Amino acid sequence: MMESNFCLQAPGDSFTRRSTFDTIVAGCIPVFFSVHKAYSQYGWYLPEEKNMYSVYIEEGGVNNKRNMIEEVLMGISSEVVEKMREVVIGLIPKISYVHPNVSNVGFSDAVDVALQ
Repeated sequence: MMESNFCLQAPGDSFTRRSTFDTIVAGCIPVFFSVHKAYSQYGWYLPEEKNMYSVYIEEGGVNNKRNMIEEVLMGISSEVVEKMREVVIGLIPKISYVHPNVSNVGFSDAVDVALQ
């Protein structure tokens, strides 16, 4: 994941998948095929503007065409990929947990975000 620009978040057995968070912690841009994977959940943790940190490819296709995943991802410029990775990396503190014995880390972790 750490060497990839994009990490596919294929439909699985539930809408909540740990791999989504593993992807973000690795600095990889998540690619979703269902709006329920992250967009309808985790509103406290992820940006409202989904295209800032992720790619959405409709599972059934767009404009009555089947999407070729590789074509869609190759069509994203390297400048846009770099900006998206910066946003993804900026999300890491918000979805991680700081050890309970540590204080004054300088950012809000997942617990702080939930409590706020």
